[in-house]
Amino acid sequence: MSTAALLRRAFAIGLVLFSGFAASAAAQVKDCVPQSSQQLVIYRAGSLTRAFEPLKQAFACQTGIQVTDVAMGSVDAARQITAGGHRADIYAPADYLDIDLLMKPAGYADFNIKFAHGRMVLAYSASGLAAKGLPIPTATGNWYEILTMPGVTIGGGHPFLDPGAYRGPMIFQLAEAFYKVPNLYNDLLKHEVITGSDPTGTALGRVFDFQFTYEHNARATARTNPDYRYVDLPDEINLSDSSKDEFYRKNSAVAIPGLGTTQSARTVLIPGAHVAWGITVLKAAPNKENALKFLQLLLGPTGSELLRENGPDPISPALVSASDFGKVPPSLRPFVTKAGK
Repeated sequence: MSTAALLRRAFAIGLVLFSGFAASAAAQVKDCVPQSSQQLVIYRAGSLTRAFEPLKQAFACQTGIQVTDVAMGSVDAARQITAGGHRADIYAPADYLDIDLLMKPAGYADFNIKFAHGRMVLAYSASGLAAKGLPIPTATGNWYEILTMPGVTIGGGHPFLDPGAYRGPMIFQLAEAFYKVPNLYNDLLKHEVITGSDPTGTALGRVFDFQFTYEHNARATARTNPDYRYVDLPDEINLSDSSKDEFYRKNSAVAIPGLGTTQSARTVLIPGAHVAWGITVLKAAPNKENALKFLQLLLGPTGSELLRENGPDPISPALVSASDFGKVPPSLRPFVTKAGK
């Protein structure tokens, strides 16, 4: 077959494939409900991005409701909604306790649904450690001795803004209690550096050597970046096990400023607790019915599947405290169950 004939055949095949893709895309658009003027505003933890991106697209397709999805540090989001006066329908923090300790006392929330859980891991860059001649930490070894070596830095966010950041000092406290090493909390804290946002994702190994982060985010990054590694720490330290909440609470806590409203305390003590994401519909939500529809999608099979694929891991059925159950709207009660003590 001549070159011209091969080119004509390739073009024809490409045209058929393109037509198929176009038809498929058109069918998907055709299946979506036409966009309406109705709105939904979500303020949530950035650690939920991988799951919430496809979820909000599915929600908009099914309902036609336009979604404004704002991701940031969960404590920062709470302050934006309260002291900042930003209108929102849903608040979904990376620490479910932020609803109980910040939003409820300030009069912005009635109930707290715990819908996902996870763990903290210790991340590092293999090439970054090699360049500095640092050993690779292991869960069973004295990893904390590596983190307290001269010149080693531990990257973190601002603990007054983000649970992912205040869980770092909690891990330092738990490590001191678990390993029974005097002053270990202080020794680790001296190596922590508060860094700004890193849109390039290259700060690890360049700006700092180690970072405590959520396992589902670390797992996703490691899939695409072979230089990115992480260590699973003991459950007494990684804040993953709800049965160890008494140990976490007894041995770790972080004090942060309150929300800055008349009803909120000047300082709030956040106790150590297992890593779990919470969600609530705000009392003054301007689009309350739309918010309830979104939570039905999140807490149902679609949301659970997207969380399983992207993290954090779903809690299904989602959990609410016995005292909160009566305050959960009736349309959401089939998706939740009362938590134990």
